[in-house]
Amino acid sequence: MLKGEDVKSVLTMDEVMVVVEEAFKEKGLGRVQMPPKPYLFFEKYNGDLRVMPSYLEKLDISAVKIVNSHPQNRRYGLPTVMAVLVLVEPKTGVPLAIMDGTWITAMRTGAASGIATKYLGRKNIQKLGLVGAGVQALTQLMALTHVTNLRKVKVWSLKFEEAKNFVDKVKNDYPNVEFKATQTVKETVENVDVVVTATPSRKPLVMESWIADGTHINAIGADAPGKQELDPKILKKAKIVVDDLEQSCHGGEINVPLAKGEISKNDIYGEIGEIVTGKKPGRTFDKEITIFVSTGLAIQDAVTANLAYKKALEKGLGVQFDLKEFLALT
Repeated sequence: MLKGEDVKSVLTMDEVMVVVEEAFKEKGLGRVQMPPKPYLFFEKYNGDLRVMPSYLEKLDISAVKIVNSHPQNRRYGLPTVMAVLVLVEPKTGVPLAIMDGTWITAMRTGAASGIATKYLGRKNIQKLGLVGAGVQALTQLMALTHVTNLRKVKVWSLKFEEAKNFVDKVKNDYPNVEFKATQTVKETVENVDVVVTATPSRKPLVMESWIADGTHINAIGADAPGKQELDPKILKKAKIVVDDLEQSCHGGEINVPLAKGEISKNDIYGEIGEIVTGKKPGRTFDKEITIFVSTGLAIQDAVTANLAYKKALEKGLGVQFDLKEFLALT
C-alpha cells in the first residue's frame, strides 16, 4: 500500500512523460482495452465520481482508478480531485498495490499536455498562459518546461490572490522564467505561444478574438459532461486533437459544442495516439491553431501507477500486506 507521499517521492515528470507517451502509442496501435469512464453525478454537492479501468495488452499492465471532482472542496480543506488506484496483475487478477492516485492524476495529466505540446506546438515556445492556478497548473508547468524554452508565464485564477500565491510558490524553482499574476483571462492568453485551461468552468472563458495564429491550446478542465472553457469559434478554426474520441465527445472540451451542433465530429482531426505513432502528422505550419482536448485516460493512470510501484519496490517504500489476510482468503 502506497501513501501519497510515497508516490510523490518516486515520480519525476521526465519519467512520467516517457511512460504516458508509450501509453498513447499503444492506444494508437490498438493494443489497449479501455472502456469510456462512467460517471456518478452528486449534483447537490456540485461533484462527480468516475471509475477508470484499463489494460495495456503488450505491456501487460492493468489498473482501476476511482477519482472524484468536487470544485468546492477547498472550503472543507480537501483537494478538489482525489483518487484511489489499484494496480492489478493481469495473469491472476491479484491486486499488486493499492495506492493514492491523486498525485498520479496530476502528473499524468501534466505529462499528456507536455507530449501534446511537443507534437502540436510551434518550435521555440517561450510564452505560456495558464488559465487556472490549482494543482493541475503546477504539473502543467512542470511538463511544459521539459519540451519548451519558457521565458514568460502569465497566470490567472478566478481569485487574483490564488494566482499571486501560485506565482510566489513556483518562481524560485524557475529562475529563468518571468512570472506574472494577471487580472483577466484576456491578458493571460493574448500574445502567448501556449495556453493551458485548467478550470471547472461550465461556460467559455477564452474568446476567439484573443487567440493569435500559431497558438497551441491544452484544454484540460473540461473533463466531464457540461464543462466548457473555450469559445466554440476557436474550435471551428483550429486543428482539434483528442486523447480519446468517444470519451471526448461526451466529456471533453468538445462535448458542449457537439451537443449544440456548433461543431461536428468531422471537425475533429484525430487522436494524439495517431500522431505519436506517425499515422497522422501533428502541426503542419506555424500559423496553425492547435487544440489538445484532454479528458484523462485510464491507460495514463495505469502506466504511471506501474512506474510508481516498481520504483517504490526498489526503494522499499510502502506497507506490505498479506493478500490472503486482506481478502479473507483460505
